[in-house]
Amino acid sequence: MELISTFLAGGLMQAHWWQVVIYTLVMTHVTIVAVTVFLHRSQAHRGLDLHPAVMHFFRFWLWMTTGMVTKEWVAIHRKHHAKCEKEGDPHSPMLFGIWKVLFRGADLYRVEATNQETMAKFGHGTPSDWLEDNLYAKHSLWGVLIMLAIDISLFGAIGLTVWAVQMAWIPFWAAGVVNGIGHYWGYRNFNSPDTSTNVFPWGFIIGGEELHNNHHAHGTSAKFSTKWFEIDVGWGYISVLRVLGLAKIKKVAPKLKLDTGARAIDLSTLQGVITHRYEVMARYADVIRQAAREELSKLQSRSDRIRLRRSLTRNEEVLQPEQIAEVDSAIAQHPMLSTLVQMRRELGRLWESSSASSEQLLADLQAWCQRAQKSGITGLEQFAMRLRRYAA
Repeated sequence: MELISTFLAGGLMQAHWWQVVIYTLVMTHVTIVAVTVFLHRSQAHRGLDLHPAVMHFFRFWLWMTTGMVTKEWVAIHRKHHAKCEKEGDPHSPMLFGIWKVLFRGADLYRVEATNQETMAKFGHGTPSDWLEDNLYAKHSLWGVLIMLAIDISLFGAIGLTVWAVQMAWIPFWAAGVVNGIGHYWGYRNFNSPDTSTNVFPWGFIIGGEELHNNHHAHGTSAKFSTKWFEIDVGWGYISVLRVLGLAKIKKVAPKLKLDTGARAIDLSTLQGVITHRYEVMARYADVIRQAAREELSKLQSRSDRIRLRRSLTRNEEVLQPEQIAEVDSAIAQHPMLSTLVQMRRELGRLWESSSASSEQLLADLQAWCQRAQKSGITGLEQFAMRLRRYAA
């Protein structure tokens, strides 16, 4: 009886509390790496290829620590990108509300996992071998129960808490924080056609997934960091695997190239602008913000200031027609802002057009820059001069 009590109190390890904490953090971190490197960057977006041995380790680890099925996770995530912020998005806080996605994101995942149409349309190319079909997918509960037995054996009764943390780690951080806060709060390097944000510039806790706006701007890139101050831990692990010959990088985000000095707008300029369109629109958003500050300082009414500020800080890509009409109404009495908003829409049509030839798009870009430089709006004139320096 005394032996059983001792075992339940400390398990085989008889570890100190700090050793249990370190074990838990290491185990959950490996799970995060498996999700970001294997499930997300390799399987969902094909940004890199992994050695079969590395792939199988991650598959086995995720079976043990999450019970997630590769095909389900990949299909749901691909659908999120295909339907982002629109009807059909499996977990958008714009549709379901921030609190539901943050705290019940795993429930939304489980509901979508039962959608066979989603699995068939978006789940292609994922592992489909004997182990996947007969163990990992068929008996997804077995792995997490084995993990429970291991944790209790190692640490006794406290092992149940360790296991609970492991099981909650991905549902909270990935399904909740990334899918929720990553579309609700943070900063944006790129004006992608959604509400994605970078939650933090240092991707430690979630392996680089914190840089969510960067990822949405360049979905197939194996590297999520784009600014010098941003840290992508997942990319660090990928780099190590590449050096060891265990990973092959297929794609990273294109680097912005600006020619020195202003030059004539040619096809290289057009290609550069379209390639870096989300960075272009982020720069344009800065121009609008500066103009808005000037206009807001002229308004006496607090309600008018709030209405104007709210209208100009919303991403039109995710607005309904009636909401866009509200924006137009709010800026109607501000000619400078009306001009800026209208020209932003016209600039966006350069990459929205699917039928115009390169020559037509080039002519449109040249005409746009000419009008911008004659607008009399200092910020817009400077923006057009910078646009001339973009190159493929």
